[in-house]
Amino acid sequence: MSLTYCAAAPGHPHHGPYHDGEYGFPSSDDSVLFERLVLEINQAGLSWLTILKKRDAFRAAFDGFDIDRVAAYGEADRARLLADAGIIRNRLKVDAVIENARRIIALRESHGSFHGWLSAHHPLGKPDWVKLFARTFRFTGGEIVGEFLMSLGYLPGAHQPDCPVQATVLSLSPPWKTAVDGGFEGYGPAK
Repeated sequence: MSLTYCAAAPGHPHHGPYHDGEYGFPSSDDSVLFERLVLEINQAGLSWLTILKKRDAFRAAFDGFDIDRVAAYGEADRARLLADAGIIRNRLKVDAVIENARRIIALRESHGSFHGWLSAHHPLGKPDWVKLFARTFRFTGGEIVGEFLMSLGYLPGAHQPDCPVQATVLSLSPPWKTAVDGGFEGYGPAK
């Protein structure tokens, strides 16, 4: 899109609802966090529209993004996923989703939840988040990590300052805003 997401998304059948009700909105629900990580991993090299159109198929294929169920997947599940035309049939991405579910379970032992792990490391600037994700998860490069964190309010920039949705997001005290209000300056220029 040549327009900003805030200008192009409203009214679009797929981008509109995501922009208006999810993008940049904070969540402490581990299944929401895992879903967003799965979608961002699968978006690599593709358009976000492709992922949004396949979102329901991803939800069905990955058991509603149930972390415990996905972590228990074996070879039969892997083969099922790689044969599912409704999702992105990329072995590296499928393997990363399964392994990352297992790693989130391990994070529960140390931090109580995926959300707890994110909260324990927040605030960080994007470069530090990228390094942390690279040590913790699979298939999580800079763009994937940046979009994942921005989409959940851990990094600023999801919405333009004049976007009507920005006021709603700010009213929910996303983690980045709480950090800025507390004096954190690690995000770069003020958003």
